[in-house]
Amino acid sequence: MTGVVAPAERWELLKGEVKGAAKKYSQDRCTARHVAEGRAVVLAVADGHGSAPHFRSDLGARWAVEEFAVCAQEFAAAAVRYDDEAEQYEDKGPWWNALAELRAEARRLPQLVAHRWYERATLHDCNSPAHGAHRHPPKGPDLTAYGTTLVGAVLTRRLLVCWQLGDGDVVVLDAAGTPYTPLYTGPDLGDETDSLCAPESWHHARCHWQPLTSEGPSGVLLSTDGLSKSFTDHQGFLDFAAGVQGRAHELGIPAVRGRLTEWLSHAAQYSGDDTTLVGAFEAAGPAAPRQNDAPHT
Repeated sequence: MTGVVAPAERWELLKGEVKGAAKKYSQDRCTARHVAEGRAVVLAVADGHGSAPHFRSDLGARWAVEEFAVCAQEFAAAAVRYDDEAEQYEDKGPWWNALAELRAEARRLPQLVAHRWYERATLHDCNSPAHGAHRHPPKGPDLTAYGTTLVGAVLTRRLLVCWQLGDGDVVVLDAAGTPYTPLYTGPDLGDETDSLCAPESWHHARCHWQPLTSEGPSGVLLSTDGLSKSFTDHQGFLDFAAGVQGRAHELGIPAVRGRLTEWLSHAAQYSGDDTTLVGAFEAAGPAAPRQNDAPHT
């Protein structure tokens, strides 16, 4: 049908990551991928804590992204089935049941991810104890060394669901390109944050559930806190996010992919932290490129 964008082409993906200036290596990990035969998108970023007590947090961040991607792909398949049922039924019977089941799956997902992450970290620590061999087995493994945050999202034609544990940001850009942060809870107090290494960490996860209409978001961005900390205030960070969306619309995603590392590197100069950004934007035709065209930082 003329003018209809195929599911696999509806969302174009963006991914960029830079190491903090004073860091030996990055503690951030990320993914951005099409799943469910191109009908859904999975996004995730994780920020390993990186301080001395968390000296294996690069592993923790990698496992967090990998295990989220596994669970999110299964959720995305269910969400796509919900999309199909919502189109098939005009009455609320089967459609409403599918929606209720999907919401229940969304609530369970943080616990599923945490359990899978816990198993991987525990196995690694058993084979290579972070604090040396234990003379007496502890009541439970101390996984502090692997501590990490996690921010993830699943996006389909009819639904956006985001989850967050610890710091980092989710930015949703509405149909007009205006950014908002549905899981933002205010400025961080120091460097303390929730972590996957905490007992029953899923209780601290936050979730954003947003059914989509024809006027759904034009873009979704996930980032580690190294990006937002590069700005003097929250509005500056939102302006940057809107600027990325604007450049994506004006220049096309391929051009933005080519410039994203440069933009993130410039922003990271102010925080000194690892800085990672992933996103999905509605597909649109590119305009003619312009030189030295970067989001405001």
